[in-house]
Amino acid sequence: MLRGYYNGIRSLVNYTDWLPEQQASLDADFEPTKLPSFDPVVANPYSAYDSDDYLKDHYPVKQCFLDEDEKVPAPDVFAYPGIPANMSAPYWGSYETLNIAPDRCFERFGRFGPYGYSYNPSEGGLGLANKSDLTGVDTVHGMFEKVDYRDVNWGSAQKRCVEKNRERFESKATDGEAGSKKKVERTAYVLRTFTGYEYSDIQLLSLRAMVNELSLKSGGEYDVHLLVHVKNDSIPIWASEEVYNQTLQDNVPKEFWGIATLWSEQQMRTYYPGPWLVEENLYNHAKSDIYGVYRSAHFALQWFSQEHPEYDFVWNWEMDVRYSGHYYEFHNGISKWAAAQPRKLLWERSARFWIPGLHGSYPTFSQFVEQETKERRETPVWGPLEFEAGPRGKLSAPDFNKPPRSFEEDNYEWGVGEDADLITFDPLFDPTTTNWVFRDDVSGYNVTQPPPRRVALVTISRLSKRLLQTMHEETYKLQHSMFPEMWPPSVALHHGFKAVYVPHPVYFDRKWPLDYMNQVFNYPKETYDSPFGWGEHNFLGSSFYYNAGFSGALWRRWLGAVDTGTGGRKWEQKNSGRMCLRGLLHHPIKEEWVES
Repeated sequence: MLRGYYNGIRSLVNYTDWLPEQQASLDADFEPTKLPSFDPVVANPYSAYDSDDYLKDHYPVKQCFLDEDEKVPAPDVFAYPGIPANMSAPYWGSYETLNIAPDRCFERFGRFGPYGYSYNPSEGGLGLANKSDLTGVDTVHGMFEKVDYRDVNWGSAQKRCVEKNRERFESKATDGEAGSKKKVERTAYVLRTFTGYEYSDIQLLSLRAMVNELSLKSGGEYDVHLLVHVKNDSIPIWASEEVYNQTLQDNVPKEFWGIATLWSEQQMRTYYPGPWLVEENLYNHAKSDIYGVYRSAHFALQWFSQEHPEYDFVWNWEMDVRYSGHYYEFHNGISKWAAAQPRKLLWERSARFWIPGLHGSYPTFSQFVEQETKERRETPVWGPLEFEAGPRGKLSAPDFNKPPRSFEEDNYEWGVGEDADLITFDPLFDPTTTNWVFRDDVSGYNVTQPPPRRVALVTISRLSKRLLQTMHEETYKLQHSMFPEMWPPSVALHHGFKAVYVPHPVYFDRKWPLDYMNQVFNYPKETYDSPFGWGEHNFLGSSFYYNAGFSGALWRRWLGAVDTGTGGRKWEQKNSGRMCLRGLLHHPIKEEWVES
């Protein structure tokens, strides 16, 4: 078992002096200092908006505030410029590759303190500090002003921010025209929630962080939305503004009313009517209604995109995901990395886990995938696929997805600089080579000769407006659909959209021999050994998967809770203080806090 995760802020070392736990000797030890070795710094991943370089190509970014009187600026968050001694290293992915600062870590007071974590409810905070080791807290507290979050209306704050910066998002000149400025694309960050959902204190802090860091601090590049599933179909949210508003107010915290949109399954039955969605199904393993959110969560997302054509991209996010780092740094970094990827062998690279300790750098890994594809005599994906779709046929693929040259003639040029239409956080695998349980939940296609398909497990992903438009047309014109984790990747495959699995850092709770890890996750010996089927137990000790157990345990310990008998305030005081993690995507988080 790896224990370096739990080393705290009194064990910080320079990044250049950091030795990952996997490489350290078994008797490696350190003496905790009385105080952190460094002072916190502002985590600022944004462009230098006021610099000459930025303003040469972009319109100015106007500062955004939490209040209408513009007296409460969007707050900063803070990180420590160091790494805990012997902190464990991720097994998959890389911070440096994704342009995420690898040399700093976040603890709970710097990360969530500016959002009300540490000060009292009488001051508009949440008053959670008394369950923590308080070493070095005064320094953090002295770096930010307390905000009374009882008075914040996030919806109004977002709208004011966009209006102030609207010039940035409107194209007023032809590309290349003298004096023209670059149009900044807009993104909706959509969190899927439901009536009856309980918003914990930590959930409130996470939502505040998303709106502040993605929207307000970026000058309106993002809008954060809650897409609320009204589980009771008998509530006529479409028929009465009064009923709609009452349902919203009964189920969403007041500060987020202005960013919430309601929808229901009954609404989707009306929006996507037709018998073939139900009748022409290969195999409904869930034995549930096609309009139920379990089998068609994408319907509401497609509808949302139709209602909001102003967004070039939509992040599909879940309520049980947490991120310990800075939201804008993470999402901006992976979006830029994905845009830089060439289309050649992109599906093939995205079907595998990149293990840097085994494969080397990402360019080296890419060369390896090319060589392996040749040796296996596999036919790589190159543009839209031709196949027999069924009685209603299929849509024509857009011209921009058709390769400009042959596969052999392309020198990894096509797609470079093109925004990805689909970004996922797990590999895009072919379910027919696994025993993944929902691989045959395909509706409206030729059931005797099912279409080719791909899957990325855990539905959190970024989708382009043009991909969502194609998904929408496939559903309402041709009555095509698949299980939610299979639908966007499969539509992208069929129509030639740019899709990529982003190699974000993933940690494990124990030391794996890299050759063995590679065999288990990338080369299962039998179909039923696939980690996306009966072999999924291998993910239990990871920080990210649909049922990863380690993710929740690590998150609760980072918050200061006792988990399985270890951690908590007394443990932190006796050892090296509060945990300090680099940016890390946790999923799933089903329980936020265990009393200490």
